[in-house]
Amino acid sequence: MIRVLLADDQTLVRGAFVLLVNSAEDMEVIAEAGTGDEAVTLTRELCPDVVLMDIRMPSTDGIEATRQIVAAEGLSSSKVLILTTFETDANVLRGLRAGACGFLPKDTRPDALLDAIRTIASGEALLSPGATRAVMTRALSRPDVPATERLASLTAREHEVLRLVAAGRSNQEIADELVLSPLTAKTHVSRILAKLGARDRVHLVIAAYEAGLA
Repeated sequence: MIRVLLADDQTLVRGAFVLLVNSAEDMEVIAEAGTGDEAVTLTRELCPDVVLMDIRMPSTDGIEATRQIVAAEGLSSSKVLILTTFETDANVLRGLRAGACGFLPKDTRPDALLDAIRTIASGEALLSPGATRAVMTRALSRPDVPATERLASLTAREHEVLRLVAAGRSNQEIADELVLSPLTAKTHVSRILAKLGARDRVHLVIAAYEAGLA
């Protein structure tokens, strides 16, 4: 069971997310927070698998709360998925630097949000198309990085997988498009991460854009 903590200063929004998350058989909401400080405190007390984090909240905002959660000892298993109506490049980069594992707009389809929670809980990173564009902009501003050389060690299949990762595809979507099993798709992604020395899928997106694969 995936244990989820909701952090949003709007009661109605939290209520909608509670209904959605609890409608899934494999996850449950274990707590709600109305401020960033509450989110940090409850995460330390309950160690949820996924924290759905809004950005604009009273006192400590969602990005600073994310930074505190990621930096806290004993919370490495708690992953932060930022949900916001303000998907600006600055917010995306601040959120990723703070240690968020995912970034989605609040108008994401309900089924896509539930899939995103599962993806984050499994240890993967996930970016919306808008967040991917922000990462792309950052990558293109650093043309001096020899990304093509770093990608030379990848096989043809791994290049295909990397291109799909850069397009924001999940492992399941990659498997469907390339007619692979989900496990094989995940293995390819893991090998690409190892070969490129990348920390997560966010860094794979940057590498792909730097090399002109996306």
